[in-house]
Amino acid sequence: MTTKAATTSIPIHDIIARRWSPRAFDAERSVSSGQITSLLEAARWAPSCFGDEPWRFVICNKSTNETAWQQALECLAPKNQEWAVNAPVLILACTDSLFRQNGKPNRWAQYDTGAAAISLCMQAVDLGLAAHQMGGFDPDAARSAFNIPEQFTPMAMIAVGHQADANILDEDFKAAELVERKRWPLPENCFDGEWNKSVT
Repeated sequence: MTTKAATTSIPIHDIIARRWSPRAFDAERSVSSGQITSLLEAARWAPSCFGDEPWRFVICNKSTNETAWQQALECLAPKNQEWAVNAPVLILACTDSLFRQNGKPNRWAQYDTGAAAISLCMQAVDLGLAAHQMGGFDPDAARSAFNIPEQFTPMAMIAVGHQADANILDEDFKAAELVERKRWPLPENCFDGEWNKSVT
C-alpha cells in the first residue's frame, strides 16, 4: 500500500495529512455496512447554510446491489472506469439547488455538499479506507440511471474501498500513484487583508 502523507509547512492533523486520492483499490475486499454508515454519519455532521444539509448521496455497494454499482461505473469517464472497476463502493454526491425550508434557490448548496464530501473522505482515512472523488462522469447518465429529480445536481462520484498495491495499475496510473504530492505554496492562494497581498 502506498502512503503519501503531505509534506506541510507546519504540522497539521494526521488525518488531513494522510488523506489523498489513490486509484489502486482491492477488488477482493468489501466495505462493511457499518463502515458505510460511519462515512455517511461523518458527512451528515458537516456544516451547511441554515443547517439545510443540501447533500444527497446515492450509495452503490457492489456486494449488496451490483446492478446499482454497475450503473454507477458506466456513468464514469472511460479512463476512470479503468481503475474504479476495482472499488467495491461508488457513491454519487448530489446537491439540492433549493432550500428545504422555503424552496428558494440555495447558492451555497454546492459549497456545503463539498464540505460533506470531504468529511466523508476524512472518515474513510480514520477507518483505514481510501476514497477518491471524481468529476469525470456523465451527470446526465447518472440522473437517468438513478432517477434524480431536476432540482438536484449530480456533483461527483466517490470511489471507496481498501487500498491495493500500485502495481495493479497500468503504467500511466501507476506513475501518478507513486509521484510525490504537491500543492501551491500558501502565499499563492492565501492573501493578507486584500487580494494578492500574500500571507508570509
